[in-house]
Amino acid sequence: MADAYAHGHHESVLKSHTWRTVENSAAYLVSKLRPGATLLDIGSGPGTITMDFAERLAPGAVVGVDAAADVVEKARADAAPLGLTNLSFETGDAYALRFADDTFDVTHAHQVLQHVGDPVAMLREMRRVTVQGGSVAARDVDYEGVIISPETPELQDWLALYLQVHRGVSGEPAAGRHLKKWARDAGFEHVACTASLWLFENDEDRAWWGGMWAERAVASAFADNAIRLGLADRDRLERISKGWERWAADPDGWMLMPHAEIVATV
Repeated sequence: MADAYAHGHHESVLKSHTWRTVENSAAYLVSKLRPGATLLDIGSGPGTITMDFAERLAPGAVVGVDAAADVVEKARADAAPLGLTNLSFETGDAYALRFADDTFDVTHAHQVLQHVGDPVAMLREMRRVTVQGGSVAARDVDYEGVIISPETPELQDWLALYLQVHRGVSGEPAAGRHLKKWARDAGFEHVACTASLWLFENDEDRAWWGGMWAERAVASAFADNAIRLGLADRDRLERISKGWERWAADPDGWMLMPHAEIVATV
C-alpha cells in the first residue's frame, strides 16, 4: 500500500523533523530502552530520534526505515560522523517489512500512524516483527486538540485548512485519540496509554515554529496539496503565512499540541 505524505519533504518540513529527540518526542518509551535491546524505527525520516535510540541501546541493533529514499540518504549522511556501528537506515514499506517474525525488542513509530490509510494494518505488521513480550510504541499528535493564542483569523483558517488537506491526502490528523482503539483492533490486549504536550511559547520557539509554518504554508507539499484539492488559492495561503509571521513576532504567542502515546505489549 502506498500512502501520500501531506507535508512532503520540503526543507521547512525536515527542519521540524530534525528537532526531534527521544527527550522531546519519545520520553514515554525511555523505560524500555535498555542497552543491548534491538529497535526498529518506522518512518524514521532524517533520523534524529533513531540516532538517539542507537546511542542509548548500543550495542543493540537499531534500524530506521522510511519510504522516502532521499530522506534515508540524508539520515545516513547525518549519522555517519557519529560512528554508531549498531545503527542503519533503509528504504522500506511499513506494511510489508522485510524482517522475519520476532526480530525486534521494540518497534516504534513517531507521528506516522496519522498519515497512513490503514493504521491498524501497519500496527499488525509492527507486531509481527516484534518479539513475544516486546513492545510496539507509537506517538501521534491530535490536531483537533491544538490550542493557539492569540487565536487570529489567519491561524483559525490555517487549522481548518490543515485538517482538510491532511484528510484529503491520507490519514487522520486527530490520530492521537484513536491510537488505543487502533492498537486493540490490531489484536493487542495490553495497551498502556499516556499523553504529553509540545508547547511553543518563548521567543526562540515561536520564531522557529512560526517561521517554519510561514514557509510551509506557501512552499511545501502542504501548499501544493491545498491547491490541488481545490481547498485554497495562493492568496489564502499567503494570508496564512503572514499570520504565522505575526504570531512568531508576538510576545503573547502560545501554541499547545497534545499527543497520545501507546506502548502495546506483544
